[in-house]
Amino acid sequence: MRIAIVDESPARAAVIREGLEASGLSDIAMMSERAGLVARIEAFAPDVILMDLASPQRDELEELFAVSRALAKPVAMFVDQSDDAAMEAAIDAGVSAYVVDGLKAERIRPIVDLAIKRFNAFARLRSELDEARTELAEHKAIDAAKALLMKKRGLDEPAAYAQLRKAAMDSGKRISEVAEALLTAEKLMGGL
Repeated sequence: MRIAIVDESPARAAVIREGLEASGLSDIAMMSERAGLVARIEAFAPDVILMDLASPQRDELEELFAVSRALAKPVAMFVDQSDDAAMEAAIDAGVSAYVVDGLKAERIRPIVDLAIKRFNAFARLRSELDEARTELAEHKAIDAAKALLMKKRGLDEPAAYAQLRKAAMDSGKRISEVAEALLTAEKLMGGL
């Protein structure tokens, strides 16, 4: 497992590294310089990113947003103190584990494991949501295409669906693709 440690304090970063190495993890990159951080993290291609921010400021949280969005990797964030706004911003940024005053070497590996599990669970949920949205959009297109066929050709719903299904089978496409094509053609012809 490749791990990037982002921390401006060498002493804090050393605690994290010690905890990782004690648990058998050794492919670690220490990053203390903020300039070009996203590019350096991308170049290292870590599996997990550990960020230690003593007291996260707005600009650091915005940077965290950029890192999280650009890399889509589990991020565990260590802070010395927190407030609700900082915690909410970190969660919105995609932080998988937000640890307040918990920087102890023996706690690092369980936190890494938690961050990975939460990231994977959230990724599954996001994937399921995307699938549900796609399916809903496909159903809407099919319903709109059926309504168009019913109106233009005087068909009932089963007959309109049968025409869509036949066109899909004949063209080797999905019904939703045929429905979208029909709706696009109707828009181009000025009918919608």
